[in-house]
Amino acid sequence: MIVTRRETLIGRALLVLLMVLTVLPFISLFVTALHPSGTYPDGLSWPSNPQWGNFADAFSAANMDRLLVSSALIVLGVVPLSVLFGTMAGFAFGHLRMPGHRIGFLVFVLGLTLPFEGLITPLYYQVRDLGLLNTRWAIILPLIGLFMPFSVLWMRAHFVNMPDELSEAARIDGASTWQLFWRVHLPLAKPALSSLAILLFLWTWNQFLLAIVLVDDPAKRTMAGALGAFQGQWGTDIPLLCAGSLLILAPTLIIFLIFQRRFVAALLQGSLKG
Repeated sequence: MIVTRRETLIGRALLVLLMVLTVLPFISLFVTALHPSGTYPDGLSWPSNPQWGNFADAFSAANMDRLLVSSALIVLGVVPLSVLFGTMAGFAFGHLRMPGHRIGFLVFVLGLTLPFEGLITPLYYQVRDLGLLNTRWAIILPLIGLFMPFSVLWMRAHFVNMPDELSEAARIDGASTWQLFWRVHLPLAKPALSSLAILLFLWTWNQFLLAIVLVDDPAKRTMAGALGAFQGQWGTDIPLLCAGSLLILAPTLIIFLIFQRRFVAALLQGSLKG
């Protein structure tokens, strides 16, 4: 298929337009955060005297040092276990093809159709009955369960395309099922594993709904969940609110920029095999 020069230019123009539309809100937040505290900035006007101290003020006002620790603990509780369980289940569904794997796969597909909003009410009562309200476990345990359908389907898409010859050769050499998984297939799944971990990190770090419904103490929420309390306290101070929002977004942007190559590689690998 030959792509003409006109089609190439149109494609690049659309990409530039999409990039501008994506970056513009962040530029607006950044410019607004530099205005004097308590003012109402007009549009994207650059302040005559940028207030860089707004970021330090927002950091201390929101107790973000404690929020960073809380978010890190929640991420460490959710991401490793979700990746581990999702990888093992994905290997069982995608490569071992155990009896009844098609029915089990359909159950996980149905799990993707359940929105967080529709589960929050019964989830609240279940967490309450377990005595976990207002603890980080009230966020960690539900997120592990809610992330399972996507994690399993993501890893199954990788393992289902692995050649059976690899497993047959390992079986001939006397490898058990666990050795087959741990020593043969898991090293080959690093792109899919890293991209899944990045996605789960971003979703966990930015989790808002479960944090504000199941945890009352802002210091035990994720940073995104604590933004609700920060907004209630500083909602009339637009520059300070924008500075706090950027500080909360910064870790996710940094993680994505560092690991974007692996993430794109996993997506391309799936598209080429699929």
